[in-house]
Amino acid sequence: MTSTTMTVAILGPGGVGGLIGALLAREGHRVICLAGEETAAVLRRDGLSVRSEQYGDFSTPVEADTLLREPADVTFVTVKQTALSAALDRVPPQVVGDGVVIPLLNGLDHVAALRRDYPAARVVPGTIRVEATRTSPGRIAHTSPFTALDLAAPLDGIASHLRRAGMDVTLRADESAMLWDKLCFLAPFALLTTRHRATVGVIRDERRPELVAVVDEITSVARAAGAPVTAESVLSFFDRAPEAMKSSMQRDAENGRPLELDAIGGAVLRAAAVHGVETPVTAGLVAELESRAGAETRP
Repeated sequence: MTSTTMTVAILGPGGVGGLIGALLAREGHRVICLAGEETAAVLRRDGLSVRSEQYGDFSTPVEADTLLREPADVTFVTVKQTALSAALDRVPPQVVGDGVVIPLLNGLDHVAALRRDYPAARVVPGTIRVEATRTSPGRIAHTSPFTALDLAAPLDGIASHLRRAGMDVTLRADESAMLWDKLCFLAPFALLTTRHRATVGVIRDERRPELVAVVDEITSVARAAGAPVTAESVLSFFDRAPEAMKSSMQRDAENGRPLELDAIGGAVLRAAAVHGVETPVTAGLVAELESRAGAETRP
């Protein structure tokens, strides 16, 4: 990596990966998007296009391939948990070399899985808070007024590049606390908006007792796991979130795509079982969504 540019691979150039790739490409970094052949062909021809109130509307050329064929300084893994196993075939471990692998997936369990496939010290987890959706291959709608990344330290050079591209980046010393901070907001957000088919504004205003109950349960699990998170801080983020904000799980349900129930709700329930924390409201939401997903896929 030079002091001015990086070679960046994006495994999964959807809403999150496409936005990161486009912002970095606009800053002059070499961006290689890894996707299926049809999507890769569109990206090679048209590049990435972003619609965003925060960053403006812009298009930028990128490279695209179905396989990472040379080392990258950093590889962002931005596929859904449900697609992770198959997607990793696009990033052969022997090609990663000294590059950093940054997964921005939901949940907790993916970090250990990636460290089994790639050099463990080169896998540096991160989390992201953003509302960004792929409307078609290479077309990204960024609808939140923020793009906030937390990265496990030390990644000062990469963080500086991301900040210059316009992202809000925080380096974190406690990897577990970082992952739980995200999950404590994401799990109530995803489970409740999907269960009630409602935006965050409706959930916090019309479903507040249920929201408080779920947040209390999940933050109790997080504290039992050693993360210093409080229900008050999570509810404060809910109260500041844009009223019309939807979760990615809710959008997946609306479009008939597989849900990340195991990565999000399942991760909470597994940790609750390990630490002996009761989570009846959260467990009920997960069970109901599993039942609904099963019913909708049966002929």
